[in-house]
Amino acid sequence: MADQRIIKIVRKKSGHGGHHGGSWKVAYADFVTAMMAFFMVMWILGLDQPNKAMIQDYFNDPSRFMREYSKDPAGFVKLYRGGKNPFGKGQQVQKKPDAQAFISEASRKKFEETRESIQKAINANPDFRYLKKYVEITVTENGLKIELLEGKDSVFFRTGSAQIEPRAVRLLALVARELGALPNAVVVEGHTDVRPYRGRTDYTNWELSADRANAARRVMEASGLDRRQVVEVRGYAEKKLRKPGQPTHFSNRRVSILVTYSKA
Repeated sequence: MADQRIIKIVRKKSGHGGHHGGSWKVAYADFVTAMMAFFMVMWILGLDQPNKAMIQDYFNDPSRFMREYSKDPAGFVKLYRGGKNPFGKGQQVQKKPDAQAFISEASRKKFEETRESIQKAINANPDFRYLKKYVEITVTENGLKIELLEGKDSVFFRTGSAQIEPRAVRLLALVARELGALPNAVVVEGHTDVRPYRGRTDYTNWELSADRANAARRVMEASGLDRRQVVEVRGYAEKKLRKPGQPTHFSNRRVSILVTYSKA
């Protein structure tokens, strides 16, 4: 009898089963694309006019946009940070002024008023007729700066001493009353020229500059300056010369009173 072959019939089920299908991936991709488009629109709506103009330029002429951008890859950064529009339209993004900028501007204006007030009071007082040429009052980026500069002869302090001259006491009292009306912190600094201190081996320009600054502080605190306003008293000796090219010049010997922008 001839060999009989066994034939197996395999039936495959049609259709896709459960999670093995791919239709959900298509739907998810559409959803993600739609969300991206939505957030892109929201982002564009939130931009200011110069940035909108930049995007409009791109869609109007992409090739021109790329040419301009290739010349200045930092164009985007410049635009957002307040630089010129890289397309030459002269548009500029205005930075939002922060709170500190407002505070500093207000303080600067107040310092200008205080400077004028002190200057007028000094000019109006006959006792200060000799002193006024040795007083410099300026408004700097660090605050209101009042400098008492020594002359060839003793003006504010006795030579080689931290003892204040009587006329300097009256001037410091005037300054103290003006500064005491402000809420700002005060720093008092003492400076000397390069000539070494003579008379004692254990006393140098470091001690002299610090003692003079401290003496000025004591007078001002006794005359209307709130002691809580004084945050630092510094003695620099000859390390911060007013005239570096003339290290022995008498104006290097000085006391500086700095009213800072920060509150006491």
